[in-house]
Amino acid sequence: MNILAIDIGTTTGWASCDRNGVVRSGSEKFQPGRMEKPGHRWLKFRAFLNQQRAAGEIHAVYFEDVKQHAGTLAAHVYGGFLACLEMWCASNNVPLRPVGVGQVKKHWTGKGNADKLAMVETARAKGFRPKDNNEADALAILSLARVQEGIAMPEREAA
Repeated sequence: MNILAIDIGTTTGWASCDRNGVVRSGSEKFQPGRMEKPGHRWLKFRAFLNQQRAAGEIHAVYFEDVKQHAGTLAAHVYGGFLACLEMWCASNNVPLRPVGVGQVKKHWTGKGNADKLAMVETARAKGFRPKDNNEADALAILSLARVQEGIAMPEREAA
């Protein structure tokens, strides 16, 4: 089963695992450039999702379902990304599965309120090399998704 795990936001962490257990992950920025209109962030996000689909069939998308935000702007941006993700999944007939923030942190670190550093350190301890906390979160979401789907998670990235 090919799963895409996403920690949505202006800087979006992502991780995927194909049927062969090959894990790929990264972090993408969707902030509009100086000469771009605000709507370009949504266009960039949609293009990113299409690239992920082009890399291989996606059977499910798991995302971190954030219920509290640091501020109004963060909430609005998250809502926009979520709306785009819901629309993309619906138009591509891909199931979208939310997982709670505390659930992801507890699964990954053993602590439901783990901080960003703990998430990154846990990813490194498992053999991954995340470039930021967003990628580490996506790896944690992927790990939880694979448990929920009954699929073993590789302990490190494929070479």
